[in-house]
Amino acid sequence: MEIKVLGTGCAKCKTTYQAIEKVIKENNLDVKLTKVEDIVEILNSGVMATPAVVVDGTVKMKGRVPSENEVKQILGI
Repeated sequence: MEIKVLGTGCAKCKTTYQAIEKVIKENNLDVKLTKVEDIVEILNSGVMATPAVVVDGTVKMKGRVPSENEVKQILGI
């Protein structure tokens, strides 16, 4: 599974990345987590509101910070 957090580096984007990273570590998941801060790449993904969470190429959430439970739902835990 590959997860990308799309955002320009704002506080909400960092919080989103940290929340996903925490769930991955706590559940010992085999996931590639990356942060995308390049605005051109973000726009090419079709995302106009950040932070956004992309799982295996599909935008799962955008425009807000997910809760820990929402992260688990996105990851199918």
